[in-house]
Amino acid sequence: MAEHKDRYASTRHSWENIWDEASIKVELEAVQYERAQETIRAYLPYLSKDDAHLEAGSGLSAVVIALRGLGYRVQGLDYAINALLVSRRHDPDLPLAAGDVHHLPYRDNCFGSYLSFGVLEHFEHGMLPALREACRVIKPGGLLVLTIPYPNIVYRAVQLKRGLSGGGSLTDDDFYESAYTRSQLTEAVAQAGFSVLRVEPMSHAFTLWGLGALFRAPGYYRTNHLAESVGSVLKRLTPWLFSFSTLLIARKHGGAE
Repeated sequence: MAEHKDRYASTRHSWENIWDEASIKVELEAVQYERAQETIRAYLPYLSKDDAHLEAGSGLSAVVIALRGLGYRVQGLDYAINALLVSRRHDPDLPLAAGDVHHLPYRDNCFGSYLSFGVLEHFEHGMLPALREACRVIKPGGLLVLTIPYPNIVYRAVQLKRGLSGGGSLTDDDFYESAYTRSQLTEAVAQAGFSVLRVEPMSHAFTLWGLGALFRAPGYYRTNHLAESVGSVLKRLTPWLFSFSTLLIARKHGGAE
């Protein structure tokens, strides 16, 4: 348990360092990448403009800004104070809060949806405590929308290589990151009090980006036309083998199904 707490603290510190070196302009550009837009197009029809929505782990608030620009009442939360300060300098009117996804500073049943993009894989103790807290603040019948890394063929190959060289998993001494299979993800979500509506493999082109320069374009984690074209084919032919992340949409029990 103490080791988990140490890794949790060091992962949090690593995120503070990451956001110190990041640019909100670049993050906003990345939201317009095709892989990001594909994900947004997939979950946006599930969100209501009449409800308030929370992005938990909002970082530099690029998704918050993008969705608010489309007319959705989204607010952000992060435990990296420096990321929130940068976001506020960009737009002083952004509704942002400092907080931990395991102890949200909100009353029960107050959000129409809870959005989580690349957050829950960073907890060595697992995702269930954060999912239960998400369930607490979502209205009955409200939605959980999350993306999380999938253990695709490239991930497994790297993990195998690390194991053969004496390493354990895809973590270092300071920063924790994991991946979840479909069954692991859906079981945890169901255990937290949700009914799964949709599970979809995403971002195949970004898996290819990880293979090297052949699939990379200049810029911040930008894939090139070849990666996008091949990724589109892979999604049709082998949807999970090269999936970089899983998009899951689920409904909290207790509302209209």
